[in-house]
Amino acid sequence: MGIFGRRAPRSDRRPVEANRVAGRAPAQQEARGASKLWSDGFGRVGTRSLQVLAVIAVIAVLGFVGTRLTLVVIPILIALVLAAAISPLVSFLRRRGVPSLLATWIALLTLAALLAGVVWLVVRAVVDQWDELQSQALDGFDSLQSYVQGLPFEISEEQITSVRESAAGLLQSSAVGSGAIEGVSQTADFVTGFFIMIVVLFFFLKDGPAMWEFMLRPFEGRAYERGLRVGDATIGTLGGYVRGTAIIAVVDAVGIGIGLAIMGVPLVVPLSVLVFLLAFIPLVGATLAGILAALVALVAVGPVEALVVVGIVVAVNQLEGTFLQPVVMGRTLRLHPLVILFALTTGTVLVGITGAVLAVPIAASIWRAIQVWDGPDQPARFARQKRAETV
Repeated sequence: MGIFGRRAPRSDRRPVEANRVAGRAPAQQEARGASKLWSDGFGRVGTRSLQVLAVIAVIAVLGFVGTRLTLVVIPILIALVLAAAISPLVSFLRRRGVPSLLATWIALLTLAALLAGVVWLVVRAVVDQWDELQSQALDGFDSLQSYVQGLPFEISEEQITSVRESAAGLLQSSAVGSGAIEGVSQTADFVTGFFIMIVVLFFFLKDGPAMWEFMLRPFEGRAYERGLRVGDATIGTLGGYVRGTAIIAVVDAVGIGIGLAIMGVPLVVPLSVLVFLLAFIPLVGATLAGILAALVALVAVGPVEALVVVGIVVAVNQLEGTFLQPVVMGRTLRLHPLVILFALTTGTVLVGITGAVLAVPIAASIWRAIQVWDGPDQPARFARQKRAETV
């Protein structure tokens, strides 16, 4: 009896346990059925879609905040780019025993002296050649008018007069006054943003490494090493891009300026400076510079000289793109032209001309950060080449 007595509870527990298992079975089966909805093809697509929508939402919010705070965001970005370009000079002075504060001031004063010299040259050239440019512009307009009237299709004098009157009416309209008021407001914003940029640039040059170390305080181990790699790669890419583009821009400005001087085009120095500045806008900057130089040559000296100027601009840009850019830029800008065009368009739409200048170096620095995400030569997993990508 004792033996059977010990076995009886076991036989009694089995139905209870079976009942418990049977009671859990429908819930488990229901959970497994729900998980199957997200484990098949459509479920995985839905999961990825939700993740993509979440990322897009975060980017949209950040973009909206950035466009609302352009007076702060844009000066900080410009200061970051300039600091990346000037930081080698500060590091060089520090290695020579110059105190950090003095090295920062030397770098800032050097940059200010260069900018002041360029502005003085442009203003001096415009003031000295303004009267000559006015007379040449009037003569060029008359010759252009006679040239237009000799074309196969007819452009009457009344049409030319109508264009003149429309231009005069536009200048005298209220839109010009409101535009002038808006220009004053934009000038005030520019001055404010400029001083913010100078202050931020000073502290980036003086305490940039310490600031980045402070930002990396929450990270340890591999995450901390990744932060160091990303910071070095980003600053290196930004600085290399700005320095390389500046060298190419100087060569373009000097070459095109010599051609303009040979052709007798006025305002050579301002046009050369404009070529230098537009060189920082990839793909379209050289085209804009050529159009403006050709228009000045067309009005000031004539259509034949304008065509020669166009040829000079095209030749200089072809030589620069074929021989100089691969050597100077090296591996700094490793982006497909379509990516450059997309970044350029996005930056221009969001922020205007400043976005057109900053979009490409920022995109290049982001891509460089992805390339060192998992190691010095180890890109992030999603960006690794997994098969031959040839056509």
